[in-house]
Amino acid sequence: MSSQHTGPPARRADAGRLARGAARLLAAAGLAVDAYVHAHLADQYDGVSAGISQGTLFRVEAALAALAAVLVLLWRRLPGDLFATAVAAGGLALLLVYRYVDVGELGPVPNMYEPIWYGEKEATVVAQAVAVLALVYLLLVRPRGRPRGRH
Repeated sequence: MSSQHTGPPARRADAGRLARGAARLLAAAGLAVDAYVHAHLADQYDGVSAGISQGTLFRVEAALAALAAVLVLLWRRLPGDLFATAVAAGGLALLLVYRYVDVGELGPVPNMYEPIWYGEKEATVVAQAVAVLALVYLLLVRPRGRPRGRH
């Protein structure tokens, strides 16, 4: 009997790897869009300040999203996936809160209420939502490790 098994379990494993790879690409792409838009818009929000400017917060979001995208693509470990999920979900939650709720200033955080939609904001909400969905998939469908001592 050959040690190569190409029956249905092998096909399922290949399909699982393909699906996880596609989810990683979608998550990284969503995070990259998030990073780009926040970096691109940051200077326009430097004037909104209460100790920390909204522009600075946009730069922090851009850096976190870029790091998360790299981790999702290159590190492929649970802590990186959890970090990326937190960045994407946190960014999406804040975007929606500040779109619909006038929170006001919170200590050094300025009032970022902006009750309008525009192209960059729409692109970011879609990108973050896609990233969240892809990352939740990656967290729920973890590859099974090989039992030790078997080949």
